[in-house]
Amino acid sequence: MKTTARRPVVIIGAGPVGVTAGLLLARHGVRSLLLERHRDIYPLPRAVVVDDEIRRILQSAGVHEEFAALARPAPGLRLLDAGRRVIAEFPRSMHGHHGFPQTSMFDQPELERLLRDALARRPECELWSGVEVVSVTQSVARDTDGPNDPTGPVRVTLRRDGSDEEEHLWADAVLGCDGAGSLTRDAIGAVWEDLHFEESWRVIDVRTSRPVRTWEGAEQICSPTRPATFMRVSEDRYRWEFRLADDQNLDGPDGWERLRELVAPWVDLPPDASPGNDFEVVRQAQYTFRARLADRWRRGRVFLLGDAAHLTPPFVGQGLCAGLRDAQNLTWKLARVLQRGAREGLLDTYERERKPHARHVIRVAVAVGWAMTGGQDRGAALRRAVVGTACRIPGVTAAVGRDLSPALTAGPLVRRRPRLTGRMLAGTFCPQPWVRHDGRRVRLHDVLGDSFAVLTAVPPTAQMTAVATALGAPTIRVDDLGDDGTLAGWLARGRVDAVLLRPDRVVMDTVPAGTSDFTDTGVWAPLLHTARHTADARPA
Repeated sequence: MKTTARRPVVIIGAGPVGVTAGLLLARHGVRSLLLERHRDIYPLPRAVVVDDEIRRILQSAGVHEEFAALARPAPGLRLLDAGRRVIAEFPRSMHGHHGFPQTSMFDQPELERLLRDALARRPECELWSGVEVVSVTQSVARDTDGPNDPTGPVRVTLRRDGSDEEEHLWADAVLGCDGAGSLTRDAIGAVWEDLHFEESWRVIDVRTSRPVRTWEGAEQICSPTRPATFMRVSEDRYRWEFRLADDQNLDGPDGWERLRELVAPWVDLPPDASPGNDFEVVRQAQYTFRARLADRWRRGRVFLLGDAAHLTPPFVGQGLCAGLRDAQNLTWKLARVLQRGAREGLLDTYERERKPHARHVIRVAVAVGWAMTGGQDRGAALRRAVVGTACRIPGVTAAVGRDLSPALTAGPLVRRRPRLTGRMLAGTFCPQPWVRHDGRRVRLHDVLGDSFAVLTAVPPTAQMTAVATALGAPTIRVDDLGDDGTLAGWLARGRVDAVLLRPDRVVMDTVPAGTSDFTDTGVWAPLLHTARHTADARPA
């Protein structure tokens, strides 16, 4: 048995979530080792859509330009009845709040390849492929403060491909990005909470040069007998998802004819046609769509991310998105603890912030699933009729789109107290317009960097400057950025003179209009272990 040197962070699973977590940690100067049981990326498509928030995360990871070259912006989602008549349309902007198209279609193997390429360029990251993780064991330090605070090193036991010999790794933290069948989830004693959705669907990815009838966005067919989802992914690649009865198998000698009938509303295939160059089935797979949430996401320094922590039906395209949000939320906090001695309590905010958010997104997906495709009874038909009527009310479809990623719930890093001026901005993301910097037109992130930042519409006060200095944060006047007025208008609508942005660009604290101080320094400063103490602040 061999033991290797201790690592700052070990990431189990080198899919999109694990690799993105490694890249984000590297941006904060934290070294990581990724362990992946497969020798190479999975070659077939799975996830096909991300939103503008996720593209901002990819920007933070340093790969947004490469991703833009392979992504296709999409105009949104349509709900159609069985006759393909539009029930409702949810349009998506080509320039969302985060500075990118609100919906982007892509091929997951291409995304994974560019992420792996970026990982190979980072000296802080190392990838071991062909490695099976056998166990994860969290040691408990003697000075623990509670059930989530065993800060001793984590032991990871593994076997390399083709070897029966076990090796030990020791890490300061372990990120379990190892999917729905997560060994890490079992290691921390987490179990699934069932959110009551389970359906079997057939997913079919096709490459074709034939004319396909599509409006360029995603279509959800709301039918009690044959619900379906359809979208164009790229120039010549398309995806269909059908809920089929157990006896409606697409395999075997009659499978091609059944498939031809299923896709007939979109593409014409002659009766005597067969799979070939002009209609190539890249993949077809049977999936059970489930809605589940792990009851705990952390034990000590072992964390769950992505499908290890939550499973959602795909109806609103948020499966991969949720995992990348996990990585963005956790990595800057973990870096703060490992590098700057922030309190372990900072890591408690990961589950506290992400779990309610993930639950909300899963419930939205379940609601769409049940309202649009759930069952063949009269209640299902009534739900579809109600949704169709509601979506014709002005503003409803726009509100549904905004609600998909709500503000973070209240906590030590998000103070959402009633009757406090500026509370509407707390827990929300700062917009990202194009700005001018050093004579160049760039996105806001290129000016803010990877740490905290203070954005102000007024000359910085002494307290603003002290907070910024303690956090190593730049202080930036919005009037100096040369944007289109987006930032000044955003601050004015929130009735604040300045905001303190976290590294993930969530508003952590505000200076209400007409005042001079951040309102909650005394709450978050001790948690972040900054040089500024509560006695120096003027907490509300």
